[in-house]
Amino acid sequence: MTTPTPTGRQVLLRPGVTLAVRESGHGAPVLLLHGGPGPDSLTPLAEHLANRHRVLLPVHPGWDDTRRVPELTTVGDLAEAYLALIRQLDAHPTAVVGSSFGGWIAAEMALRDTGRHLDRLVLMNAIGPAVPGHPLSVPGPPTGPSGNAAVRPTGDSESEAPRRISSPAGLAALRTYTGPTMQDEGLLGRLKDAGRPVLVVWGEDDTVVSPDYGRTYAAAFPDARFVPIPGGGHLPIREQPAATFAAIDGFLDALAAPNTP
Repeated sequence: MTTPTPTGRQVLLRPGVTLAVRESGHGAPVLLLHGGPGPDSLTPLAEHLANRHRVLLPVHPGWDDTRRVPELTTVGDLAEAYLALIRQLDAHPTAVVGSSFGGWIAAEMALRDTGRHLDRLVLMNAIGPAVPGHPLSVPGPPTGPSGNAAVRPTGDSESEAPRRISSPAGLAALRTYTGPTMQDEGLLGRLKDAGRPVLVVWGEDDTVVSPDYGRTYAAAFPDARFVPIPGGGHLPIREQPAATFAAIDGFLDALAAPNTP
């Protein structure tokens, strides 16, 4: 099967706020939200989904040589911007798949979606809520090749850490959006109001946020299912693509199927 070629576009949401978006495929829309390593980290998932879906992969302002927009300074600001994006592109109702930091944005979108533009969420090793007993480490100074900064929590393995690379600009943007702790103390309690079906996919070998963190995250939603991915890390589509794709496909297909009596 030939993978649809993505098309890049600049979408003006309002004066001063423009988003870079990669679009590919046709069908029910799926919005992909990347984590610290940037949009390229989700390219394999975008290519996979584009065979059956209209895939939108925006670049968070501040990543990939894009300008961080002064009007967007919090996770909530990004959530509102992406809700505006799917309205403007007539891409609703949509599924939202968020990886790591992108999962935090997706959760916040569900809480703010008063227009019912979202009908499902997939959170993949997502960060966001403060969970007692599961502290997160703030990204450290540049340690990667060519001045790149590796997002490394305490206790991360040497073999895995160099593969999670964020540019200095992306790391600075991440700190701006999330704050220094990279956690929202009140998010966990608010998720009871996120009335959407949720799939929480989690690489069992994640050293950034543990599977128990993920289980607690999933339990905070009123309608969520937790699916562990054996052998997967913080980005399980990298280590275990087949198992991760199968979990996501099954969730999207089940919800897209017509109801039967």
